[in-house]
Amino acid sequence: METPADDSRLGYGKIGYGCEHYRRRCKIRAPCCNEVFNCRHCHNEHTKDRHELCRQDVKTVICLVCDTEQPVAQVCLNCGVNMGEYFCEVCKFFDDDIEKGQYHCDDCGICRVGGKENFFHCKKCGSCYSVHLRNKHSCVENSMKHHCPICYEYLFDSLRETRVLKCGHTIHSECLHAMINHEQYTCPICFKSVVDLSRLWRKFDEEIEATMMPEDYRHRKVWILCNDCNDTTEAFYHIVGHKCLHCQSYNTRMIAPPILPQ
Repeated sequence: METPADDSRLGYGKIGYGCEHYRRRCKIRAPCCNEVFNCRHCHNEHTKDRHELCRQDVKTVICLVCDTEQPVAQVCLNCGVNMGEYFCEVCKFFDDDIEKGQYHCDDCGICRVGGKENFFHCKKCGSCYSVHLRNKHSCVENSMKHHCPICYEYLFDSLRETRVLKCGHTIHSECLHAMINHEQYTCPICFKSVVDLSRLWRKFDEEIEATMMPEDYRHRKVWILCNDCNDTTEAFYHIVGHKCLHCQSYNTRMIAPPILPQ
């Protein structure tokens, strides 16, 4: 076996190897099936109907420069190349594209991207959030340890960007944009508004003002529950919608049928 001469080999082949998920200079041997894959995502896509690879269980890797199989380490013990500019010994994770700002979060138990200085770990939500959300988000216990309510992909370790809604629930950013493009403006889980709808509520005010209900319904009232503030109020029945007297939202639902005032 060769002995690396000096550190000049470390950067050899950087960004030149890898797969669609990561640029790296090694493959992994999956201990669950003893097969070789470029990364755990390649493994999971190939075996998605059977099993998933636990990243921490990987014991050996194969250098893509010299094809030497060896215990997990950042530097190839045979040819001396960095098998990944970023290396996490806990996650057995290699990546040459360090512009992602990878870091390991002990509380999450996995590696994240975006720069450690830009994130904090919310203990209640159970995941890393942008520092801009510190003390500015609604905590939902383990909110990231759920599936996206639109595409149903598990969010906690998803490679796609995730958004935290005002209500505290989480969703893929692209799924949220698709939802809004289809004029769906409420959280699929709790039905609270996900964007500012005050302009739409003003249009509802104008439409109700211009649309008179038939005589039989003109003075009937209904009890409504507001999805935005959770208040229960009474409102005049109208086919266009029912306005919450507490927060002025029309994101409401009837909880009692129209009745005439006593």
